[in-house]
Amino acid sequence: MRRIGVIALQGDVSEHISAIEAAGGQAVPVRRAGIIPTCSGIVIPGGESTTISRQLERTGIAAEIKQAAANGTPVLATCAGLVLAAKEIDAGDVKPLGLIDISVGRNAFGPQRESFEAEINVEGFDRPYRAVFIRAPVVLRCGEGVEKLARFGGRTVAVRQGNVIGLAFHPELTGDLRFHKMLLEA
Repeated sequence: MRRIGVIALQGDVSEHISAIEAAGGQAVPVRRAGIIPTCSGIVIPGGESTTISRQLERTGIAAEIKQAAANGTPVLATCAGLVLAAKEIDAGDVKPLGLIDISVGRNAFGPQRESFEAEINVEGFDRPYRAVFIRAPVVLRCGEGVEKLARFGGRTVAVRQGNVIGLAFHPELTGDLRFHKMLLEA
């Protein structure tokens, strides 16, 4: 059973833990340095990217995530996690991890009250995926080697570069475990 570290500083932690376990993995909450090196995969959940960014730096977890990703550990970064995983962010006081060569725009689909669900087609999936967008970011630029996995409204909302998958939406809120299974099977 693969051991997946779920960054548990703020955000959709319990939902990702439940999804990982439902998909057949072992989920472990990561609140301090020293846990990431024991994991075979990482989830960077949604939440508030500025808060998570500060806590990642303060705890030393940011450096461990960067090292693990550089060593090939699979990473699933969702919503605020996508913002954190980016190389560049359009605004805000967020220190990006630089795991994916993308630029990201925060809250690109509007404020919380304009959250929505939509069917999207995902590269490699045999049927549409019901995505939940909550104050969702959008990928503004993709560097070389970044694969666009899904678009919505003409905007890129899912990407992959090597071992890192970034999603502008919340797969942990859908009951559809395909992205969590991708992480476990990577």
